Amino acid sequence: MPADDTAGRARRPLVRRWGPAGTPAVAGAPGADSGPDGGADPAAACGTVRGRGLALRGRAAGAAVRRPPARGRGGGTGAPRRPRGAGPRRFYEQARRAWDRPLTAYYVILGSGLLITVLGLVMVYSASMIYALQLSLPGTYFFRKQFVAVVLGTGLLLLASRMPIKLHRAFSYPLLVGSVFLMVLVQIPGIGRSVNGNQNWIYLGGPFQLQPSEFGKLALILWGADLLARKQDRRLLTQWKHLLVPLVPVAFMLLGLIMLGGDMGTAIILTAILFGLLWLAGAPTRLFGGVLGVAALVGFMLIKTSANRLSRFSCVGAIDLGPEGQCWQAVHGIYALASGGWFGSGLGASVEKWGQLPEPHTDFIFAITGEELGLAGTLSVLALFAALGYAGIRVAGRTEDPFVRYAAGGVTTWITVQAVVNIGAVLGLLPIAGVPLPLFSYGGSALLPTMFAIGLLIAFAREDPAAKAALAMRRPGVRWKTMRRRVKKRPSGER
Repeated sequence: MPADDTAGRARRPLVRRWGPAGTPAVAGAPGADSGPDGGADPAAACGTVRGRGLALRGRAAGAAVRRPPARGRGGGTGAPRRPRGAGPRRFYEQARRAWDRPLTAYYVILGSGLLITVLGLVMVYSASMIYALQLSLPGTYFFRKQFVAVVLGTGLLLLASRMPIKLHRAFSYPLLVGSVFLMVLVQIPGIGRSVNGNQNWIYLGGPFQLQPSEFGKLALILWGADLLARKQDRRLLTQWKHLLVPLVPVAFMLLGLIMLGGDMGTAIILTAILFGLLWLAGAPTRLFGGVLGVAALVGFMLIKTSANRLSRFSCVGAIDLGPEGQCWQAVHGIYALASGGWFGSGLGASVEKWGQLPEPHTDFIFAITGEELGLAGTLSVLALFAALGYAGIRVAGRTEDPFVRYAAGGVTTWITVQAVVNIGAVLGLLPIAGVPLPLFSYGGSALLPTMFAIGLLIAFAREDPAAKAALAMRRPGVRWKTMRRRVKKRPSGER
């Protein structure tokens, strides 16, 4: 009797085969292995039942099995490709959302203003060291005076940023009267002092002197903003006489006092402030063009009748010193910028400040910056001024208070136009006007009112309702008090 091998065959693994109709079949199914007598094998039938059970269990388990990720075109696995342009578009959206935050203008004005001031303090020390030694003074002489002015200006900035708007409006009238009084004193012999041919300084004793025309810029902005705001509240700006009087006559009075001292550069900045206020007030094109034409005619006559001013126009774009060296300063400013290269010769390593470039720490400090810090340093300064100007425009454009709009627009016009005039003169694109670079050049008389104006912009940025709410939430204790209000009181003894 042959040995029974049913148990051995039953333990054999299930083999999946293909039936005659192309369908899968297991052992014992039609088309699978048969027994010796051609019938169905009992062991195969048992394997069939087990195979069906395994197939059902495998099918049920396969529904929960995680399939491997699909392969990409390159053969690798992973997430589907991100569409092209998603990176720059996402960066643009994030930057736009960050710029639209309530406190963005506040931090941009504060940060850019302080960075320009600190970098200017460093460059004043580097640019004025050799000039101070040539005057038999300590090398840190001009740096110490500028540092004292920065400390005082920081106090003015904090004061202006904390003053309410009503106090700023009330302060504008005493500031205007005081500026006019000091500008009249400049023309009195024995009190006024001439520097580089311009009679626009008051000697205060010792190493200290004051330039009242710098405070006249701030006075015109605050007084003009308050005047236009009151007239707008009464709906009087639609009439030409209320738009021009008394704003334009007072501005012309300030311009006349400045031109008596021969300071053409400051007169240009004051004229730009006047045009900025008229533009913000919505002056008609004919009126705006008429005032601009009168100012251009007066400026042309003043330039034509002065040989010094006429020679400055002839040095625009000059690459030669001229027969009598009249373009010495303009050409050596270009030399300083050209020798700086990409990253400059190093802080303190300027060659032009060794007596070659006049006024290296005041009007032409941007040229020394380009020589020592290179193109990277000059572009950084330009970026800071651009950020400051754009933030000022945002403050002026988003406010509902007419005084804030006119004052913020006037301050932004003042700082931006003065920076453009100074940098354009150093680059040889504009005539040398003798105006300092705001917050950057040496000079306490120019630094103090400018830092007060930066404090004004900070105060205006804080007055935005959304910025007020954001700043209130950042004060210590506000979040804790808010959370305490939300907690309901529980019965005593409950934990």
